[in-house]
Amino acid sequence: MKKVIIGSVLFAITFVSFAFTNFKIGDTVVKNTEVSGINFKHMSLDEAKKLAKETKKLIFIDVYTAWCGPCKMMAKGPFMDENVGKVYNDKFINLKIDAEKDEDGPFVSRAYGIRAYPTMIFINAEGKLIKTVVGYQNSDALLMHAEMRK
Repeated sequence: MKKVIIGSVLFAITFVSFAFTNFKIGDTVVKNTEVSGINFKHMSLDEAKKLAKETKKLIFIDVYTAWCGPCKMMAKGPFMDENVGKVYNDKFINLKIDAEKDEDGPFVSRAYGIRAYPTMIFINAEGKLIKTVVGYQNSDALLMHAEMRK
């Protein structure tokens, strides 16, 4: 009987922890798009290219997967940084693309040789690759990567 009770309690704790973590991740996405940090646009790659031409900005793409731990850490950390947001929102059209689930994911992965997550790419309005950054980046590194010429 004790084993059943202990097992049930452990299951409940695991379930609540998992649900809470998913809520936090979902909350982070909402904050990324509405509150602070990088404002990731909800649009296709083609729409982003068109907007980049109109605004004369580069495109920053965070290519991630739902199962990637460092991707989740960046979403909750450096991408939420107010200073990073100011720079990236001013300089770039910002996109988040799930390599496995978003419509543009497989194309972007093939076209830009994405092999690990997170991978961040900077492209111009024609889709030409300007820069690739692989792996977790802290706020200072993201700010350094933003300093480039078109």
